Amino acid sequence: QVRLVESGGGSVQAGGSLTLSCAASGSIFRIHAMAWFRQAPGKQRELVATITGGNANYVDSVKGRFTISRDNAKNTVYLQMNTLKPEDTAVYYCIAAVQARSWESTTDYWGQGTQVTVSS
Repeated sequence: QVRLVESGGGSVQAGGSLTLSCAASGSIFRIHAMAWFRQAPGKQRELVATITGGNANYVDSVKGRFTISRDNAKNTVYLQMNTLKPEDTAVYYCIAAVQARSWESTTDYWGQGTQVTVSS
């Protein structure tokens, strides 16, 4: 079993910064892609950023403001969020495509979510 634990959410004023962390633990042979999603009240869950190997991709609304990175030794993915806007307010979730054993295919695991609130 694999567990993802997020941290780093909170409340900030517009223009501020936050860094989210998501650490994976458990039966892990290799973690392939990792990503951050977010879900605002009354809206569908939205893909924010992905990282596979050294390649990162972002939704247009966060390009130039957010940076996704990962520490493979720690099985951890980060989301550095700068110049935050009220529309960034949401619950942020991480997801990891985990290969538990070398002969197994990958399984997606989700974190529990962390609240980010940006006030104007």
